[in-house]
Amino acid sequence: MQKKFKIRKDDLVEVIAGKDKGKRGTVVRVVSDKDRVIVSGVNLVKKAMRKRSQQDRGGISEIEAPLHISNVAIVCKKCGPVRIGYKIDGDKKIRVCRKCGETL
Repeated sequence: MQKKFKIRKDDLVEVIAGKDKGKRGTVVRVVSDKDRVIVSGVNLVKKAMRKRSQQDRGGISEIEAPLHISNVAIVCKKCGPVRIGYKIDGDKKIRVCRKCGETL
């Protein structure tokens, strides 16, 4: 059974714990089986890349490493980092900000 998370791809999030605390970025990917998210421009690690062909050069490149989902908070445009609530509109569940009630 697949887990359900309140944070989705393309959400604006802020890191609330760890070495990149306070940085903001958009969610590139949600890794649901490991409870992790990959955020653009956050948690960069250096990785040694092997040369693949004669033209391609190897070297060290920076990639985004996954963060645990508990270390990020979704960002409301008015309030900043907030918790998420749900409002039922007809047969749809809409994510809303718990502080101001605006849809996310």
